[in-house]
Amino acid sequence: MAGNRSKIAVLSGKGGTGKTLISVNLAAIAGKSVYIDCDVEEPNGHLFFKPEKVYEEIVTVKIPSFDESLCNGCRICVDFCKFNALAFVKNKPFVFKEVCHSCGGCVLLCPKRAISEAEKTIGKIQKGIYRNGDVTVYGGMLNTGEASGIPVIKKLLDKNAADGKLPVFIDCPPGSACIVMESIKDADYCILVTEPTIFGAHNLDMVYNLVKLFKKPHAVIINKYSDDENPAEAFCRENNIAVLGRIPFDTELGTLNSDAKIAVNESERLRKLFAMLYKKVTEEL
Repeated sequence: MAGNRSKIAVLSGKGGTGKTLISVNLAAIAGKSVYIDCDVEEPNGHLFFKPEKVYEEIVTVKIPSFDESLCNGCRICVDFCKFNALAFVKNKPFVFKEVCHSCGGCVLLCPKRAISEAEKTIGKIQKGIYRNGDVTVYGGMLNTGEASGIPVIKKLLDKNAADGKLPVFIDCPPGSACIVMESIKDADYCILVTEPTIFGAHNLDMVYNLVKLFKKPHAVIINKYSDDENPAEAFCRENNIAVLGRIPFDTELGTLNSDAKIAVNESERLRKLFAMLYKKVTEEL
């Protein structure tokens, strides 16, 4: 593993399943590694790693800016914009910045060249280190009300390219929307995290179809496992999905996670559990 730069994406069909718990502890048990928190709408990986020497960079996108002296009010740009980010108010062009998706089409189509592009800040990314560089920690934050976190995620994934051959753990956003697709598109392997419930099986189905669409190698980790009826495991059997491991419903683990502590550093028993999971992941790779 040390000689390969493997990108492992950890995803789940909803929040609260244990995606961050697993990705944080796998990164910590791996030794020298990279952790990327792509859940830019609600990042919390930094609460566990508490990175030091943090470097911060803003993320901007381009939005249309009008020269009203050139605009003839033809409204071609308004008709083109499928996101309804452009309008004419009292015969003057108006930009709804919050819903603009920065496609640039209006600039290309304007017959009078009345539209140019201006930079707009939509969020930021951060890079820090954990334990003298054992884990390089990346995280992003999307500003409230912005249309899409994809530009922040793209910058996060681009920035870590300088980290050599270290294994990369990508903590994806919950669900299966465009921001999740952006997070996994360059991943070598996907870990699907689920819970042993009917809702867990339903949400597992969502991300399972997503990784199939992207033709990504994948397996499942069942979190909060118990001996009760387990629809999620039944789903795995029916679809021939490998189960990498089962993390038991565990009071100690739940308490450590609630206190934003990295479990593998606090409990030898839990360290052995995540070491076993990490070994299985490396064997899969």
